[in-house]
Amino acid sequence: GGRRGLELTPSPVQREAERLGIEVRSPVSLKSEAEQEAFRALRADVAVVVAYGLLLPKPILEAPRLGCLNGHASLLPRWRGAAPIQRAIMAGDTETGIMVMRMEEGLDTGPVAMVEKCPIGPDMTAGDLHDRLMVLGAALIVQALERLERNTLTFTTQAEVGVTYAKKIDKSETRIDWLRPAGDVHNQIRGLSPFPGAWCEAEIGGRVERLKLLRSTLSQGAGEPGGILDDRLTVACGSGAIRPVEVQRAGGRPIAAQEFLRGAKLEKGMKLS
Repeated sequence: GGRRGLELTPSPVQREAERLGIEVRSPVSLKSEAEQEAFRALRADVAVVVAYGLLLPKPILEAPRLGCLNGHASLLPRWRGAAPIQRAIMAGDTETGIMVMRMEEGLDTGPVAMVEKCPIGPDMTAGDLHDRLMVLGAALIVQALERLERNTLTFTTQAEVGVTYAKKIDKSETRIDWLRPAGDVHNQIRGLSPFPGAWCEAEIGGRVERLKLLRSTLSQGAGEPGGILDDRLTVACGSGAIRPVEVQRAGGRPIAAQEFLRGAKLEKGMKLS
């Protein structure tokens, strides 16, 4: 399930399973003998794993007759690990995709059966890309299961070159450094949007507050890094400039930059830090 406030909300898969009268288990860990036994007792043909928070130990991986299939949101072996969508955008990749692979004990090292590529638009955020890949991935997994049933699903070992790791986003990576080139700042903003959000500090009405930038676009202009270059909130970077398109004040909701500027008098010559 996903967390909304402190309420655990059941995922759409769980809701559908309950509607169909299928038992749903939400183990805290899969290391316990009892959970492994319960899973084995299902005598499953195949398991499908997508963005599941727990580590799958060997007895779980080996329980289904045809193994465990995983939908992973990158073009493996690039971006193995926890945050492939965010890392692809932060690195400025122009293409990614979704892969269906067979799970092994290593981190996203298993052989790949199917791939669907997806371009990353220049202003696309991690949220946009996630939603796009979710739709592609769901269809791809269904196709993979149909092929598995017909015995026509073939697996190819991952390449040994080009391996990169998409480690979890750390808080320390979320603050914007205006000394960096505009392209890097833009990729940081969209790669961390909507969550956890790239941020800077702005003086609004005499108070310094944290401002999240959720969407931006590359812009013309040059000046002191962090300096506001015009009345549309174009900000100078180490080289080049960006223009925020969507922002979020502390405790507020995401709003268009124009709407934000009507209330917050941030004008030419002021500085973000």
